[in-house]
Amino acid sequence: MKEHASVDVLQGFVLATEITPDSHHDSPYLPLCVAGSCHTEEPIKKVFAYKGYFGKPNREFLSLNNIADGIMRKATVGAELTEYEKERNKAISKVRYIVEQYFGLSHLYNRAYRARFPKMLKNAMDALFRQMAFNLFRASRILKTA
Repeated sequence: MKEHASVDVLQGFVLATEITPDSHHDSPYLPLCVAGSCHTEEPIKKVFAYKGYFGKPNREFLSLNNIADGIMRKATVGAELTEYEKERNKAISKVRYIVEQYFGLSHLYNRAYRARFPKMLKNAMDALFRQMAFNLFRASRILKTA
């Protein structure tokens, strides 16, 4: 199973997660994560995502909703990345590390690298509690420094 997460890049809070079967491709789930994270007071200005979400449908979705495109580009058959696209991917990865912290810490401390349960619903609940615990941990760290 895969977990798709929407994370605030300013503070690092997890806004929404989506659990999907491993056999499904990543790209159709970008709109679900973006829509799931629209409960914040400020509208989403830019979406940063890795190459698995690359594609015309996701770019069109972001354009229709007036959200800036921060999806990393990937080379396709017959089309290599230009130097500009390579530099753009490097710039995006410098922001995306905040998103990857959620996955890294979840894997390290909560054994999130594998599904704990055979049913999708139980794994979704497990991800929800892991998300809440991560947000509480993040909030305590922010309050400690403030």
